[in-house]
Amino acid sequence: MRELSAKAITENVAEMCKEAAYYLPNDVYEGLKKGRETEESPVGRVVLDQIIRNAEIAREEDRPYCQDTGMTIVFVEIGQDLHITDGLLEDAINEGIAKGYTEGYLRKSVVAEPLFNRKNTQNNTPGVIYTKIVAGDKLSITIAPKGFGSENKSGVKMLVPADGVEGVKKAVMEIIQHAGPNPCPPEVVGVGIGGTMDQAALLSKKALTRSIDQRHPMPEYAKLEGELLEMINKTGIGPQLGGTTTALAVNVEWGATHIAGLPVAVTICCHALRHAHRVL
Repeated sequence: MRELSAKAITENVAEMCKEAAYYLPNDVYEGLKKGRETEESPVGRVVLDQIIRNAEIAREEDRPYCQDTGMTIVFVEIGQDLHITDGLLEDAINEGIAKGYTEGYLRKSVVAEPLFNRKNTQNNTPGVIYTKIVAGDKLSITIAPKGFGSENKSGVKMLVPADGVEGVKKAVMEIIQHAGPNPCPPEVVGVGIGGTMDQAALLSKKALTRSIDQRHPMPEYAKLEGELLEMINKTGIGPQLGGTTTALAVNVEWGATHIAGLPVAVTICCHALRHAHRVL
């Protein structure tokens, strides 16, 4: 049984929060540059130039890529042969979020209660933590700050099996077209298919942690990703002010579902597709 201290988790999470806020992943940065090369709108090219330069300044100066440093989503895989000492796992993660957002001067955007008093917690906690027990004695942590300009335009559609592939495409496009330019495109679109309503939404979130250069290993889903990307980029929404680069990628993940169901969830992420990953 391997032991890992809660303090070490806190320190790593704090560093990861700052890392995710400052440094746009290379696959997204290169995707933006590729989009700039193929963008047909002159205004769209200007917008993409500004977005790319913003990413470079953020990395050079260790500054947040976007002022909305998000609600902190955390995906954790904990080996069943690992024992956390000196504290609880979720407490350690939340302490790391608080430390990272405070030390990094990142915007604190979380309110403790959502409807009536909406009082800010002042340290961006609690995070949204998903934990999975796996084999081994390691702790895998992925930090994915999620801004709410794009989160507010995400959605779930509950389809029936008869709707099939065309129904899935229609559901995704309805959400994308309703969102319009509001999610700050160019965006990356995560699609979750199957499971239950809540699991489909989780799958769509996890899809956003996959590199935008990596297609789904199942040919049918890889084909669907390509078709959806083409459909989205034909909408003309473009990089905020119109154009042909509405999305950089569509990532699809699926899960087992009920014989009577076909849930489809779409999580839209703006061009600030930020995440950091470590294995402890």
